[in-house]
Amino acid sequence: MGAEQVIAIDHYPNRLALARKLGAQTLNYKDVNVLEALDEITGGRGPDSCIDAVGMEAHGMTMDNVIDTVKTTTKLGTDRPHVFREAVQACRKAGTLSMPGVYGGFADAIPLGAIMQKGLTIRTGQTHVQKYSQQLLALILEGKIDTTFLISHRLSLGDGPDGYKGFKEKQDEFTKVVLKPS
Repeated sequence: MGAEQVIAIDHYPNRLALARKLGAQTLNYKDVNVLEALDEITGGRGPDSCIDAVGMEAHGMTMDNVIDTVKTTTKLGTDRPHVFREAVQACRKAGTLSMPGVYGGFADAIPLGAIMQKGLTIRTGQTHVQKYSQQLLALILEGKIDTTFLISHRLSLGDGPDGYKGFKEKQDEFTKVVLKPS
């Protein structure tokens, strides 16, 4: 698998369509076994890099995620690390796993043995907004980067609560919301 190949995994049709529009190959985790599909795409090697951009709010169709959901619902756990576990399983030996997705507390059933045996490099942390925001804003203002395609809704500041509710409850329809004070 070359560095230029990107595979986006989700189940929301509009988000998958956006990823395809940007050049990614997509997998709907409700339609395929992700690990088997990635194994087939990479000829059994596994992706060079995997990104867990979901964090503690992962959804999935596997028993481990059902158990995680029960734990969080009953306050026996705080996170649903299903995507992290799946990324560890998918990533090739000596690969890199990046985790900008947010985790809030303790997680169990982490496959430490697989991490060690594969010699994975794990990079964590939220996006360094302060480090990059000025550079990115300058590129946007200069017209070198166009991010407007990400905006799904433009709302007044007074409609902010509805925007947050929509973003939470209608994730396939909401990607980014811009709030205008006027």
